[in-house]
Amino acid sequence: MMLNQQLYDAILNGNARQAHAATAAALAAGDAPMLLIQGSMVPAMDEVGRLFECEEYFVPELLLAGRAMKSAMELLKPLLSASGQSMSVRVVIGTVKGDLHDIGKNIVASMLEGSGFEVIDLGSDVSPENFVAAVQERNPHVVCMSALLTVTMPAMKLTIDALKSAGLRTHVKVLIGGAPVTQQYAHDIGADGYSENASGAVGLVKNLLAGEAA
Repeated sequence: MMLNQQLYDAILNGNARQAHAATAAALAAGDAPMLLIQGSMVPAMDEVGRLFECEEYFVPELLLAGRAMKSAMELLKPLLSASGQSMSVRVVIGTVKGDLHDIGKNIVASMLEGSGFEVIDLGSDVSPENFVAAVQERNPHVVCMSALLTVTMPAMKLTIDALKSAGLRTHVKVLIGGAPVTQQYAHDIGADGYSENASGAVGLVKNLLAGEAA
């Protein structure tokens, strides 16, 4: 796919205004929305993730890149909806019940959306019942839960139990993350995976879905 260098650079540099302008110019020139996503935006966010892993980028750079990507997506989403196109993978994400911290969750959501996934962001303080309702209504492939407080971590297990009770657990992959969360905890509560950062979460989603398709 052809790379739109201006859009790629704008996202990589975290410039929301330039990302919006580059997207508008590309659309005016006749570029297809999905081509811009897959050919320029996904590669840009992949590079952002690589730079973060190399410790050349840090949380502020991730936030700015995510903001730039969202600025571009504002122009593309209505066109995708009008044409009946959609992302191939749908992800529901939220911070669990009792936890109002959302910066980490927002970064993960931006990275996932920038990697070509459709993201349904439920926000913070999301009850198990609301996660279940979102799975029932939106039929996602993956559910991502975040917690920043040790005292709210049990809500992750409650949500997984609620998905089981609703007969939905086998329909979705469940990933968890957040400062106090560990791989061992993910194993103990029956989650499908854990990541300690946003770029790792994107890679984990891709790997889990690739394994499911194999």
